[in-house]
Amino acid sequence: MNSVNLPIIGSMHSPYREKFGIPRQPNLVQVESYIEMYEPYNDPLAFEGIEEFSHLWLIWQFHDNKHQQELEKFRPQVRPPRLGGNKKIGVFATRSMYRPAPIGLSVVQFKSIEKIDKTLRIYVTGSDLLNGTPILDIKPYIHYSDAIENAQSGYAQHEPARKKVMWTTDADALRQKYLGEKKLTVQIVDELEQVLSLDPRPAYQDDPERIYKMKFAQFDVSFSVNEQYIEIVDFTE
Repeated sequence: MNSVNLPIIGSMHSPYREKFGIPRQPNLVQVESYIEMYEPYNDPLAFEGIEEFSHLWLIWQFHDNKHQQELEKFRPQVRPPRLGGNKKIGVFATRSMYRPAPIGLSVVQFKSIEKIDKTLRIYVTGSDLLNGTPILDIKPYIHYSDAIENAQSGYAQHEPARKKVMWTTDADALRQKYLGEKKLTVQIVDELEQVLSLDPRPAYQDDPERIYKMKFAQFDVSFSVNEQYIEIVDFTE
């Protein structure tokens, strides 16, 4: 089988510490994250002119796929979560991680570059990348060619609906405590609520009594979901 070797130029640092809870597409949640560039790609000269672009393409690797060995045998169809996880569709008609080459593509908003000693960071918002994701390449987003007006997007034509996020009295007390201790910021709270508003549960799960758990930044978050809203029931460091 033909193959290629690609260098890893950096890694993503984001509040997404596990796959559960990550938005299924970029730019649904304006979470701030940054790419830490590796040598020799941490040369500021390589980014000269990047400030003139508002958005960037990130090409990256699915590095935490527990079923990577199974991919040695080509699977022509997968079950997209957007279709409930029950209907099969062609792998090349999806953005599933279970594909011949474990490569992802995301558009993010460029914010800034920070150089500290030998460390070079590229700050972005809107990423849908797990913390530690290897970055293979960065390219500027070109509006006149990359933005296709009236494009058709099959089963994902419209942005998913959002739900209101609420906090129980106990969870809110913990939120206020961490804010007072400066272990938590208003920005992290806002980003968490954006993530939860998209209802991160698998489409086939619909139990209003169930307590779901996810990690976000350094916090363990427990929440329940009903038809009207999502409620955070526990929030611990």
